[in-house]
Parts: sequence; C-alpha cells; structure tokens
Amino acid sequence: MTKPLKILIADDHEVVRQGVRTIIESQAGWTIVAEARNGSDAVSQALETQPDIALLDITMPELNGLEAAKQILKQLPGTQVLILTMHESDELVREVLAAGARGYVLKTDARRDLVNAVRFLSEGRPFFTSTVAEMVLEGFRHGQAPAKAEIAVGDRLTSRERQIVQLLAEGKTSKEIATALDISTKTADTHRANLMRKLNLHSLVDIVRYAIRNKMIEP
Repeated sequence: MTKPLKILIADDHEVVRQGVRTIIESQAGWTIVAEARNGSDAVSQALETQPDIALLDITMPELNGLEAAKQILKQLPGTQVLILTMHESDELVREVLAAGARGYVLKTDARRDLVNAVRFLSEGRPFFTSTVAEMVLEGFRHGQAPAKAEIAVGDRLTSRERQIVQLLAEGKTSKEIATALDISTKTADTHRANLMRKLNLHSLVDIVRYAIRNKMIEP
C-alpha cells in the first residue's frame, strides 16, 4: 500500500508542474498540496502546507532552488527535498547535497525515476538518478573537494545576500528589490554595495556572470 504523502511542486514552467502532477497523482494517497512558480513562493507555501516532500527546480526566479531548499529545511527539518532539474554537473550535485537535499532527479528521467525517488525519500533514503549517482560515486572515489574557491566565497553569503544577488542578476532595480523583500531602497542599495565588495565584483555584468556560474539563474 502506498504511504500517504503531502507534496509541494516548485518550478517556473507550468508544463513541467502539470507533468509532475500527473505522475505524482497516479499514486494512491499522494497529494499535491501546493504549486509554486518561484523559490520565494515555494518557501512560503512550504511553511503554510508543511509538505512531506518538496520537489524543487534549481533555476527559478526570485530565489533559486538551492536557497529555497536551505530555507525550507531550516524551518521544516522534517520535510525531504528532492531536486528535479535539467542540469547535471559534479559541482552542482555537491551544492545540492550541501543544501541538504536528499534526492536529485533529471527532468529527462522523471517519468522513469520520480515515483521511486519520492518513495525513497519518504522512507528516509536518498535517491539519485543513475547518471548523477555515478557522478557522486566517482567524486568520492577521487576524493574531490566540495567546492572551488569562488563557491567558497559564495557560501559565506547569507541567504538574504544570495537572494539579492539573484534579483540583481534578473535585472531588478533597487526599488523592485526593496518591494520584493520588504526592505527600504536604501537598505537594498547598501546590500548591493556590500555584495560587490565582498565578491570583488565591479558591475552588473559581473553580478550576472557570477549568478550564472553559481547556477542562480539560467544564461
């Protein structure tokens, strides 16, 4: 018998959310309790619905999936996070693990792997789609370091700072950032100046490049 589960889906593409919903709802007792179009919405809806499983894309507007995962797990440690993405790289897998996610499924493998991934996580077991599992295994075999120097700098950013980096890279003005985060425009400007100094960035173009390299936005 399938264990009843409450599941949240977060992806900025409606067609992906519909496809995931179809797969999930094919299982008796599995219920989609919320759908989110961006990372900020995913966090707020997770806090409201307290899902057993949160399915998160990585490159979402306003707050990317890695930052959303960190915020959800900080406040809802009982929720299991499964990353569902089109991206695959050793570096990204390590970042996903560092964020606290327990599962990683490529969108191309969703029809084959998603049900098993959700079931594994609900039982407290990790799940990685086959190509990603091979990456993880090879990484351990070769004793790869968890991060490069630039990522290490990024890890020292607070969640709020990383959110502002993403919003700046998405082209938001200080006024728009202030409105989105419920802070003053002056505070948004101060955050921007501090971030550029902290990351040794000198222009908006540098911020966009940094965000792309760190998988906060899609190129």
